[in-house]
Amino acid sequence: MLNTRSRRSFLGRAAGVAGALGLSNRWAWAIPALGPVPEDDAAPLVTKAVAFLRGRQAADGSWSGDRGEPGITALVAAALLRSGRVTPADPTVAKALAHLEGFLGPDGGLSKAPHSSYSTAVALMAFHDANRDGRYDRLIKSAQQFLRTTQFDESHGSKPEDPNYGGAGYGPGGGAPRADAKKAQTDTEKKAATPRASRPDLSNTSFMIEALRSTGVPADDPALKRAIVFVSRCQNLKSEFNDQPWADKINDGGFIYTSAGGGSSIVGKSAEGYPLSYGSMTYAGLKSMIYAGLTKDDPRVKAALGFIRKTFSVEENPGAGERGLYYYYVTFAKALSVLGDRTIADSQGVEHDWRSDLFSALAKRQGKEGSWVNSSDRFMEGDPNLVTAYALLALAYAAGTGPR
Repeated sequence: MLNTRSRRSFLGRAAGVAGALGLSNRWAWAIPALGPVPEDDAAPLVTKAVAFLRGRQAADGSWSGDRGEPGITALVAAALLRSGRVTPADPTVAKALAHLEGFLGPDGGLSKAPHSSYSTAVALMAFHDANRDGRYDRLIKSAQQFLRTTQFDESHGSKPEDPNYGGAGYGPGGGAPRADAKKAQTDTEKKAATPRASRPDLSNTSFMIEALRSTGVPADDPALKRAIVFVSRCQNLKSEFNDQPWADKINDGGFIYTSAGGGSSIVGKSAEGYPLSYGSMTYAGLKSMIYAGLTKDDPRVKAALGFIRKTFSVEENPGAGERGLYYYYVTFAKALSVLGDRTIADSQGVEHDWRSDLFSALAKRQGKEGSWVNSSDRFMEGDPNLVTAYALLALAYAAGTGPR
C-alpha cells in the first residue's frame, strides 16, 4: 500500500490522467472522471515495461510466437499503444500488426490461429487502437462480424434455454470454415457454416463483449443481448436471469468460469459439488454486464459488487490465490474503471482507493528489467511477455484511459 503522503500524491496531482501516462484521451465518451495518476510515480514502471517488451519482439513481429498463439502479440501491441509511449506508426507496433494480419482468413477473423475467437477479439482491440487514419476500418468491421458468427445462438442450433446460449469459446483453430461456407449467401448461412469452440466460457465471452463494445457496437446490439444471457448464467445468484440448478446453492454473487456442462470453475467445487466463485471471473462478469448496459441498480450488478466487497484484494486472485493473478489485475482494473467509482468499501466498511492499491501491488512486483512474471505458471503466466502486457493494460485502465 502507498503511505499517506504517497496516497495524497496519487490522488492530488494536478496533471490529468492522459498527461500522466502520455495517453490519448480520444475515448473520453466512456471514461469516468476518476482523477489523476502521478506521473513521477507511474512513469518509471511504464517506461521500463515498454523497453522490456521492445527488446523481446521477434524478427517476425511477434511475442512468444513459438507458442503459435497470436493473441499474446495482440495483447502486447494493445498494451504498448495504451502505454502512451508507442504510436501506431512505431515500427514495433507496425511489425506486430503485420504479423497479426498474417493470421486473417477469408471470413474476416484470425481463423488461421489456434484459438480464432479469442485471438480475433484481442487483435480487434489492437487494430482499433491503431486505427488513427481509418486504414483498418474494413478489417475491424469484418472481425466484428466474425466474432458474431462464433457465438452460440439459434443459427448454430443453440436455443435460449441452453446453458451455452450467447457465450463464446476459444473458437476453432488453425483451419478455414467448412466447405459450404464459400457457397453461403446470407449472414445466417455463413454463420451456420462457421465452426465454433466446443464449449463457451466467461473469459472468452467477456473478451468478445469488450472487443465489440470498444469498437463501436452499441450495448443493445443483439449479439450483446445474447451474450448477457450467458454471462448471467455464470453468476452464483438465483434470480430470474439464472435458471441453472446450482444458482441458489453458493448464491454469493460471484462468477464461475462457465455455465456450460453443468457449470465449472477453475477453483473447483464446494463439498456439495457446486461450482465456486472467484475473483477474476467476477470482475470479468461485472465489466461485461456494464458493457451490456446494466446499471448499478440491477440485482446482478449489486450481487457482484457484494462479492467484490467481501473479497477485495490486490494481493491475490480471490479464491484462486496466485493462479491467474495478472489476468485478475486486468479484469479488476477494467471493471472498476468502467464502474466509475474511485473507492470500494470492503466488508468491514473500509474504503479502498483501488487504483492506489493496484499501483502499489504492481510497483512492488515489477522486475529490475521492467517485466512482470507470475511464480505460478497456470494460464501461461510464467511468460513475461504475456504478464507484462497484462500489467501495462492494468495500469492504463487504472489511469482511466483506453477504449471502452
